[in-house]
Amino acid sequence: MRSLLLLYASAFSTLATAFVHPGLLHTAEDFTRVASKVEAKTNPWYAGYQKLVANRHAQPSWVASPVPEVYRGVNPKGQNYQRLYNDIAAGYALALRWKATNDVQYANASAAIIDAWSSTLKMVGGSGDRFLASGIYGYQIANIVEILRDYPAWTGFAAAKEMLVNIFYPMSHHFLVNHNDAKVDHYWANWDLCNLNNILAIGVVTDNKIMFDEAIHYFYNGSGNGAITKAIWKIYPDIDGQDLGQLQESGRDQGHTMFVVGMLGIFAQMASNQGVDLFSYLDNRILKGSEYVAKFNLGYDVPYTTYVNSWVNQSEISNNSRGGVKPIWELLYNRYGKVMGENVTYTKLYAEKVRAAGGGAEGGGGDYGPTSGGYDQLGYGTLMYSV
Repeated sequence: MRSLLLLYASAFSTLATAFVHPGLLHTAEDFTRVASKVEAKTNPWYAGYQKLVANRHAQPSWVASPVPEVYRGVNPKGQNYQRLYNDIAAGYALALRWKATNDVQYANASAAIIDAWSSTLKMVGGSGDRFLASGIYGYQIANIVEILRDYPAWTGFAAAKEMLVNIFYPMSHHFLVNHNDAKVDHYWANWDLCNLNNILAIGVVTDNKIMFDEAIHYFYNGSGNGAITKAIWKIYPDIDGQDLGQLQESGRDQGHTMFVVGMLGIFAQMASNQGVDLFSYLDNRILKGSEYVAKFNLGYDVPYTTYVNSWVNQSEISNNSRGGVKPIWELLYNRYGKVMGENVTYTKLYAEKVRAAGGGAEGGGGDYGPTSGGYDQLGYGTLMYSV
């Protein structure tokens, strides 16, 4: 692994101009649009901003609580990963406040959170769940770092990159190659996808095309369930005028199925901002999955085919967690419906449902429950993705 990291490190200087910055979930154009809409108090952006500032994580008084070792999953040392996901939610919310207002107190507060962790964190451990931590929190940290990278007063960019490359990337790479020494189809699609998001995001932050391409190639042709034709594995054409795509986790529960839809949208968004169009790939396959999940969770019937792999046989779609609210729908609705002009009947309805549940806007970490599931997405899509 050390030689692999040295190879990647050598690529930083040669690929320094290969990527657009900022260019993960958000671009400079996005931030310009949001700032102008917030200043003019134009909805839905202003409603999204009000949702942001009401979140307790978005306050400049937030103080980070880093630890040298983060643990997720049952293990002898106990779990403490809530420290990390709460600080990430704060770092992201504060970075957005900075971009929306140009008030440097928010940039300083966000940067202080990243600096606290980059100067303290040594490892991410625990049970097999440590690979969920590497993927989810790695890509989220990378997005904060990508926003802050053009803040002139920030001196912690190099340390933040080092943390991402030395701690988070190797875990995600190892998981996608070895799947924690399990059969390749043992882990659900969301495990692959969060780690793909992490690798792609770190590749952009560090200007490393090798990492970026690793994630893109796996999305197309990977051996695990995160590859696109395995994550959305069954297509039903022309169901009441709309193609639908059954997800690998549809027979498991709807909370995790929504998580997969969210991870796919995030991956495609970050790739798109670097010029790789995954939204339209395989005739809008991600949209077909989004419409399938949204339609079923809105209370409608959808077709279902028994899903079988080496360890499960699921003969019916799961009603567990049906109808839940997660901040994943604005990205998909705005991209497919408004930017691409596609039929987004049920995705749009779900975006509207989440807005209504949030008092007019999609929220972020801390608005969807106190446990880790409420922090799996960075959120604030009404503010950031409305067009």
